Amino acid sequence: MPALSPTMTSGNIGTWQKAAGDVIAPGDVLVEIETDKAQMDFEFQEDGVLAKVLKDSGEKDVAVGNPIAVMVEEGTDVAAFESFTLDDAGGEKAPPAKESGEEAAESSEPADSGSQTSPSTLPKSEPKESAPESQGSESSGGRLQTSLEREPSASPLAKALALERGVPIKKVKGSGPGGRITKQDIEKYKPETSAAPSAPAGSAAPTYEDIPASSMRKTIANRLQQSMNQNPHYFVAATVSVTKLLKLRQALNSSADGKYKLSVNDFLIKASAVACKKVPAVNSSWREIDGQVVIRQHNTVDVSVAVATPIGLMTPIVKGVESLGLSSISAQIKDLGKRARDGKLKPEEYQGGTFTVSNMGMNAAIDRFTAVINPPQAGILAVGTTKKVAIPSLAEEGNGVEWDDQVVVTGSFDHKVVDGAVGGEWIREFKKVVENPLEMLL
Repeated sequence: MPALSPTMTSGNIGTWQKAAGDVIAPGDVLVEIETDKAQMDFEFQEDGVLAKVLKDSGEKDVAVGNPIAVMVEEGTDVAAFESFTLDDAGGEKAPPAKESGEEAAESSEPADSGSQTSPSTLPKSEPKESAPESQGSESSGGRLQTSLEREPSASPLAKALALERGVPIKKVKGSGPGGRITKQDIEKYKPETSAAPSAPAGSAAPTYEDIPASSMRKTIANRLQQSMNQNPHYFVAATVSVTKLLKLRQALNSSADGKYKLSVNDFLIKASAVACKKVPAVNSSWREIDGQVVIRQHNTVDVSVAVATPIGLMTPIVKGVESLGLSSISAQIKDLGKRARDGKLKPEEYQGGTFTVSNMGMNAAIDRFTAVINPPQAGILAVGTTKKVAIPSLAEEGNGVEWDDQVVVTGSFDHKVVDGAVGGEWIREFKKVVENPLEMLL
């Protein structure tokens, strides 16, 4: 079992893409593995032949380093491994149990990766040897479901459409390769009309459905709960005029000749980086290193961008935003957002960051909202939708009004790191650069 993220101690086996006897070349996808943060393809990096699968699809909580398959060189007699077992491979270890305080030590950043934004990590005790018998999940109480039973193989477009139409994707039969569910399958789906089984006399039929939480959903829940419990949030809101910004955006897009198409969010991400450079205390994080508490102030602004995906919220990172142009920011966000929704992000592309922007402006019903800080960061900006507001006209003739495009932004700050006055100063700098967007081009 490979470690596909720095915080991964165990994983769940998804669908095997190769069978015993298949030849494997470097870069071939061997198996889908569900980590604590996402479901990822494990690409094998050597030539060989898959001789035996030791852990079937659906196996849960397989400790990192435990055998899951046998690989041999080409020309080796694969039939000789037909009766090969886990015991023959050296047995298996149980995944290390998380202590109550260990979750707090995990962050959105990779542990001690050598980068300037990497947190220190506490040493973990070696997992004890356990009996070689396969271990059932404590939370399931029954036989482990396969990856396809938990979440059927479906294209990202099919997942999004199923979510939009309320289609139970587990009941859809896929027509794509290997039973993969496509957009057309969702569009053709018709609910079953068979009568429900009659309930026993005196008892009512269930009016709910229990949906098992995925590993990613559990991780999101744990991290947000950790953030609210350990980071004293306070909120600063401001109404910002984006009339000049929208005019600049239109002018730049008109002259782009199709090379780029800037969004309002591209400007806001750039503006947040400008504000972080002017108020560097916000571009900081609370750290405990070797028993000593420090506030780490980052020299670069790596902005995490909240992206809604079919399996949960992801925050891919645009690094060094303070030194990037708007077209480069736009291209990176489009690429990272697409791969986030496709489940193709690498761990280093969503672990890290020094500040986060969460924009719900595409939903016209959202005037404003508050966001939960993404630890160990000290701030996150929540952006509502754009509204046209009548304001007094500055024209000399009469007391007329004119229409102004405005958006409400709300900054959430960690009071351990950022004092109230500092959070207010950051919002003021952000508002200033947004309302005078040519400053972003300087």
